[in-house]
Amino acid sequence: MVVTLCFVCTWTLIIFGCYSFWVACKEGFTRIKKLHEIPCSRCQFFTGDYRLKCTVHPIKALSEDAIDCLDYEPQSYADMIARKSSLHKKNILSSKR
Repeated sequence: MVVTLCFVCTWTLIIFGCYSFWVACKEGFTRIKKLHEIPCSRCQFFTGDYRLKCTVHPIKALSEDAIDCLDYEPQSYADMIARKSSLHKKNILSSKR
């Protein structure tokens, strides 16, 4: 009787643990999907500087509030590449100090 009870309790805990893991992963993927809708990094007004992320809406920048930003202006691909390379150079120079 005790062995059967332990067996049932063990498998119940294992099944509950797997279910909890599944639900956590599902919620995590939903959250990540939502966060990937934030357009700030592709916006013309995004500075890439942690002190002033956006020149139009600095408080909403890089948050879920920015998903439906009315002031979003997409930047060209060439501008994005130039900005990333200049930020990369700036980070290299500041790390050498």
